[in-house]
Amino acid sequence: MPQNLTGSSLIAGQQVPGTGRTVHGHNPATGEQLEPGYTLIDESQLSQATAAAAEAYPSFSTLEPEAHASFLESIAANIEAVGQELAARVMAETGLPEARVTMERGRTVNQLRLFASVVRAGDFRGVRWDPAIPDRTPLPRPDIRQRRIPLGPVAVFGASNFPLAFSVAGGDTASALAAGCPVVFKAHNAHPGTSEIVGQAITQAVADADLHPGVFSLIYGPGASIGQALASDPAITAVGFTGSRAAGVSLMQAAAAREVPIPVYAEMSSINPVFFFPGVLEKNDDDVAALAQAYITSVTGSSGQLCTQPGLVFVPSGTAGDRFVTAVGEAAAQVEGQTMLTASICQSWKQGVEQLAAQTGVELVGRGAEGPHDNAPAPAVYQASAEQFRNNPVLHEEIFGAASLVIRYDSPADLAEATQRLEGQLTATIHVAESDYAQAAPLVPLLEQKAGRILANGWPTGVEVNHAMVHGGPFPATSDSRTTSVGTLAIERFLRPVAYQNLPEELLPEPVKADNPWNLNRRIDGDLQLES
Repeated sequence: MPQNLTGSSLIAGQQVPGTGRTVHGHNPATGEQLEPGYTLIDESQLSQATAAAAEAYPSFSTLEPEAHASFLESIAANIEAVGQELAARVMAETGLPEARVTMERGRTVNQLRLFASVVRAGDFRGVRWDPAIPDRTPLPRPDIRQRRIPLGPVAVFGASNFPLAFSVAGGDTASALAAGCPVVFKAHNAHPGTSEIVGQAITQAVADADLHPGVFSLIYGPGASIGQALASDPAITAVGFTGSRAAGVSLMQAAAAREVPIPVYAEMSSINPVFFFPGVLEKNDDDVAALAQAYITSVTGSSGQLCTQPGLVFVPSGTAGDRFVTAVGEAAAQVEGQTMLTASICQSWKQGVEQLAAQTGVELVGRGAEGPHDNAPAPAVYQASAEQFRNNPVLHEEIFGAASLVIRYDSPADLAEATQRLEGQLTATIHVAESDYAQAAPLVPLLEQKAGRILANGWPTGVEVNHAMVHGGPFPATSDSRTTSVGTLAIERFLRPVAYQNLPEELLPEPVKADNPWNLNRRIDGDLQLES
């Protein structure tokens, strides 16, 4: 499936050159400007995309399950068909290695197919039926049926650090389309060519399925102004976003200020604390060195540009903790800096590290080597005491990239107090031996209040895409702690319940009709009835 890059937005199946300035992708390793240039649309052109999405909603939101699932699968097949051309463009625009790009492409197509299976199963529709009881006293019970319907057109913003899995056909788009919501996608200007290739794959799938072309649009625009306009557009009913806290909060404010406010599902900031208990460090030197190496690998993978990178690690005081910290320093010294996604991200990382290093009581544990160019800084690990962590809010701030802070603590009470002071997180991890269980048990309920995913004896980088995964957490990890942006539960962000009371059978939508034409699992009078 060869691609011809046009430098234009794709609005309801049509190539639409923008009226604004032109932006280019750049190779972050070399600084090379990549062609073509992409012209940015204005707000009047944006309204074409949102209006088309609104027009597409009635037919797309009621699409029969098999056709709907096949559409999602065709997007996956089209992305796979692009082959090496897509991988080459991703690597050129992001500096990510081929193995990472291949993994991310697999995750992207697999989650589309996973959502296709969700659509076929139909449980997300949440069908409930309480049949009428006309002779109930003192009052008859009406016939009430319930289902969840798609919210409407969804605006999705591409992430800088995942050019495929959290981008044009990534988790937010896949879950919104699976819910039956048309998508208007704002491309990230750092990887415009990648976005167009995937956008063409979705556009082709829309056409092949004979769907309304407004089901999907890909737009290029100036980040702040067009983003605000998109979140404020009356046709948009929800927003999916992955990025910085400042940008996410700005979208939340714009959505809340509308005449009709809408939800913003924003994944923003997390330092993903890791807690080591004493027993797990009472091992031989080789085992401790392996733990330290696993930590550094998690910190430095993809140059640390992962939302689940462990930026904060609690290690007990004493000899066992000292051995671990020494091993961490030795492991860090063996690592070379990797190319960061953009020069601006690299500059922010350097400023964050400089600020951390300047804090009273913060000491360097270990630093790696500079990479082959200015955009590949040396990874660094620092340490401070639990008291300094309690008293200095700078030590709580996220540094997006390959840097981490070790906190030395004296007692379980130190861990409890530190946890209570943490902001909301995507993940929290405990490293425990069986001898630590009694000490660790009181920490788990505290972590439940702070994080969306709790791990044991592992590392938070690497997010499985399945039915049970939660990739969310209390603010500022996400804007809505009740949701997840990864896994099949993500579909529920873009649905709302509707009840139908005493409607004639002829007027009821297909999912709640008595004869169950879509063969959906239903809860009737409270009892779950499974369809084969």
